[in-house]
Amino acid sequence: MTAPITIYVPRDSAALAVGADRVAERIAAVAAQRGIAVHIVRNGSRGLFWLEPLVEVATPAGRIAYGPVMPADVPALFDAGFLHGGAHALGHGLTEEIAYLKRQERLTFARIGITDPLSLDDYAAHGGWAGLRAAIALDPAAIVQQVADAGLRGRGGAAFPAAIKWKTVLQADAPQKYIVCNADEGDSGTFSDRMVMEGDPYLLIEGMAIAGLATGATEGYVYVRSEYPHALATLTEAINRAEAAGWLGDDVGGSGRRFVLHVRKAAGSYVCGEETALLESLEGKRGIVRTKPPVPAIAGLFGRPTVVNNVITLASVPLILAQGAAYYRDYGMGRSRGTLPFQLAGNIRFGGLVEKAFGLTLRELVMDFGGGSATGRPVKAIQVGGPLGAYVPESQWDLPLDYEAYAAVGAVLGHGGIVVHDDTADMARLARYAMEFCALESCGKCTPCRIGSTRGVEVIDRLVANHNRPQQVILLRDLCDTMLHGSLCAMGGMTPYPVLSALDHYPQDFGLAAPDREAA
Repeated sequence: MTAPITIYVPRDSAALAVGADRVAERIAAVAAQRGIAVHIVRNGSRGLFWLEPLVEVATPAGRIAYGPVMPADVPALFDAGFLHGGAHALGHGLTEEIAYLKRQERLTFARIGITDPLSLDDYAAHGGWAGLRAAIALDPAAIVQQVADAGLRGRGGAAFPAAIKWKTVLQADAPQKYIVCNADEGDSGTFSDRMVMEGDPYLLIEGMAIAGLATGATEGYVYVRSEYPHALATLTEAINRAEAAGWLGDDVGGSGRRFVLHVRKAAGSYVCGEETALLESLEGKRGIVRTKPPVPAIAGLFGRPTVVNNVITLASVPLILAQGAAYYRDYGMGRSRGTLPFQLAGNIRFGGLVEKAFGLTLRELVMDFGGGSATGRPVKAIQVGGPLGAYVPESQWDLPLDYEAYAAVGAVLGHGGIVVHDDTADMARLARYAMEFCALESCGKCTPCRIGSTRGVEVIDRLVANHNRPQQVILLRDLCDTMLHGSLCAMGGMTPYPVLSALDHYPQDFGLAAPDREAA
């Protein structure tokens, strides 16, 4: 009997949104009608979202890609012999040779799109658990040192060195410690956390287990954005399977040490992405920012020492332990080591995920990978780092994507979200939206954020309407200064970034004279 041909159809949310389930059903139905044996694997997405649903066929030469495939396209694909890599208008040749993928450095995302996300055998066959096995053979301080030597910094926005949090929790004397994963991915244009949870959940589980061994924490929580039902379901099932296989529980990987993991659905609040508001929410309380000190590493969840890292930070750890700190540190530049999964969204031709070492430029990302705007019009502004990130003008598109280089110009890399706007964008309206967003999402604890954002909307409205415009500009800058330096957390503290960058680089959208570049 002829072995069935393996076909890959993503189960990622982005693929599901454009009909991946119907495509998989249609492939199975047509194959049955024609008496052809096929084995359909629901993999994660490769992150080439403009090609979803991206169907891949396993051939002796490698996987051949077709996309975007609609259910109506399936019979013609069979007619063209796509099961053997036959030519078709939707064909893209070998998946690994697609330029968008081939030019990346996929470290954290090495498995995503290749494996069945819930298959323990697939995970192990592609290097899974190697980092955890290496960690089991080390004492906790040595694990923390590996993370420190790799130069891993938090990928959630603040870029705080991960090892410092881990070392603080390790050295804390407490009967109970926790590892908390911030998977409340609320920034506009970001989806890398979701892709990990849906496409390679064991990677996050492994990273959290290593963090537990490194710090003495025996319990972990993944706080998942409420709008991510597929991630919640996949992660919950993966945890159950990992525990049944002995990778979680009372004897992690045969180490004799305990680490259990729980999934919690988030509260649907943007501010709960701030680590202390997240902890309040996990404890069953309203998500309000805590005053620091004490920091969570000293008094976190339920008052106990707690590591709070985001998904990509924890998902970076297994490779560091498996390959060694130097391997990871060799990617990147300056103090920005390793890679960052950049997420291209907004008005962009080729939206998707691009994992690259720090140091490339925004122009390379948006123009070379992204293909410019989807409308074909000139790109005007690129917001980097989520809804509270700065709008980066073309004069800064050739800066290296590096934490310090961006901080030097009043911008942030944040979670790696890139949102593109063409030349029809009204930057005054976008600045107003930033203030309005802050007013809506503020937890209300501190005055600069709660009141400042509300007054900010009013000031921008008066500025645009030319009600004593010069005075409104002074007032808006003073207000932003107060929010920047007086807010309890980044919610109010970063809202000035998009506002001031829009005002500084696109003054004409506010009715102001354009800056004299030559004089400057």
